[in-house]
Amino acid sequence: MVGGERGSTPQLSGYGHGKNASEELMVADLPPRPHRGWTFHELPVGKRWSTSRRTVTETDLMIYATQFGFVEGLFLDATGSKRAGYSGRLVPGSLVMSLAEGLIISGGAIAGTGIAYLGAEVQVKGPTFVDDSLQVIAEVTAGRLTSKQDRGIVTTKNEVFNQNGDVVMVYTPTRMILVEHVDD
Repeated sequence: MVGGERGSTPQLSGYGHGKNASEELMVADLPPRPHRGWTFHELPVGKRWSTSRRTVTETDLMIYATQFGFVEGLFLDATGSKRAGYSGRLVPGSLVMSLAEGLIISGGAIAGTGIAYLGAEVQVKGPTFVDDSLQVIAEVTAGRLTSKQDRGIVTTKNEVFNQNGDVVMVYTPTRMILVEHVDD
């Protein structure tokens, strides 16, 4: 059985004690990945899915920090994070969310059906560092049809995990989703 069916919850804590800890963590009991954009009716409350993984690189950090003005020692100076008490190169939370959204989108969950991003509440739960591998588990928490009835409003709870199974971010995006697939 794949995680996410019959109301199961993936157990990510406790992983990370073996030689192949990151492989164990990312494979064990995860909800399925989507292969095509889901319509509003295919996203009932409680539906869960997981994304692929992505490792945050030094290049990601440098491009993001310089492109968007995060030009402070915490992000640009290799010793800045250490001076602030962190154990590695700190990554801005806004980059973490951007990478997490990229994982959701590239996984196909809303491919061709997502028509508007309406906002999100974001909570950073722990630090993310260069060389951390991120993965997202999403769960639909709310949904309703719009007055036009050809689209719905869907909210998910997206938990971003690092390779150790630590939740580093939780965000709750709300999106407008089509009720039916549109032929391209």
